[in-house]
Parts: sequence; structure tokens; C-alpha cells
Amino acid sequence: MTDRELQEHVQNALDWEPSIDAAEIGVSVDGGVVTLRGDIKSYSEKAAAERVALSVYGVKAVANDLNVRLGTGLKRTDTEIAEAVVFALQWNTMVPDDKITVAVSNGWVTLKGQVNWDYQRVAAANAVRDLTGVCGVANSLTVKPHVSSVDVKAKIEAALKRSAEVDARRINVAITDSKVILSGNVHSWFERDEARRAAWAAPGVKEVDDRIAVVP
Repeated sequence: MTDRELQEHVQNALDWEPSIDAAEIGVSVDGGVVTLRGDIKSYSEKAAAERVALSVYGVKAVANDLNVRLGTGLKRTDTEIAEAVVFALQWNTMVPDDKITVAVSNGWVTLKGQVNWDYQRVAAANAVRDLTGVCGVANSLTVKPHVSSVDVKAKIEAALKRSAEVDARRINVAITDSKVILSGNVHSWFERDEARRAAWAAPGVKEVDDRIAVVP
């Protein structure tokens, strides 16, 4: 697939996504790497555009250079955003809000603390991503390790074999302390993302070093 064809596929995918104003997003492709540019009205739209681009077959990576320019009536003070973030975390049953601290600067939300599982780390970011006035989210939450490396490796390999979306034979798993190193190659970014998700789902994983190559 040529870069021109891939550019057209990504643009069509963005046009098809109802939560995105694709008319405001420019797409360029170089060697399978997609760059998104333009001004959009919310951080949730920026995240959605990146997700859609990554889901297109043939995309190797996405450089998200979209700029969040809050529309009329969407601007909030940092204090208002901080208060909304605290409430959002408290109302989310997947998030241990007592272990998370929040900082807001110019609309950018930074989450800090330590949780027991990666799904809690992801849920915390998702809980605040779509709040009015948020321009970006820096997820600095860490995962507390609590199982042996041998157990983690075995669980991840078993999870990859169970997944209908991942060819486990093409992926290697290595463990250093609580850090998982994934290597090998897959056919799409979606498959790579599924492998990374399987690694993060294992108990005690503190970091995932994703070295998997996308080879369409």
C-alpha cells in the first residue's frame, strides 16, 4: 500500500467517526507513519482521532500534532477542572481515588500515585479525558508489582495464546523485574495494541517495553 492510499484510508476512517470533526484534521503519511494536524475543540476528540488512525490497516505509527482549542463555552479555570477531576475519580468504581493526586495547569491534568493494576491506571485517565475544559492528560500513575516474574511471564504467554486477535507465535515475552519486554512482529497496529493490552493485564506488571514491529 502506498502512502497516498494509506492517507486516503485514514481520512475516510476519520470521516466515518461521528465524534470527530474530520474537516478540521489534516492527514499526511510518510513511510506508513501518519501525522495528524489541525485545531480541534476537545481533548477527547484528539484522543479519538488518534485511536481511529491507529486502527487503520497499514499504519505503523501516529504522530498526533492536533492542537486543542476549546470552543465557546468550553473553557474552565484550573480550579474548576481540578474539582471536576476529583469528583469524576470518586464516582468511578474502577478507580482507587484515595491513591491518586491531581494537578492542573493551563487545562492539562496530571495524575500521580500508585495503583495495583494497569486497568485502574487506564480507567483514571479515561475518567477525566472527556471533562469540559481539559486540554490534555499526563498519566503518571505507576503500578505496584506484587507477583513473581516467572508467574507474570507464564500468564502473559497464556493470554496471548487465548487471544483470537494475536498470533502468539510471532511475539516473544521477556521479564526483567516487573518490566515486560515484548518483541517480534505483527500485521497491524490493532494486533500490537492487543498484545500490549494482554501484557498490561497481568498482575504485578509495572512497565511494558513494546518493541513489536508492525509489518503489514
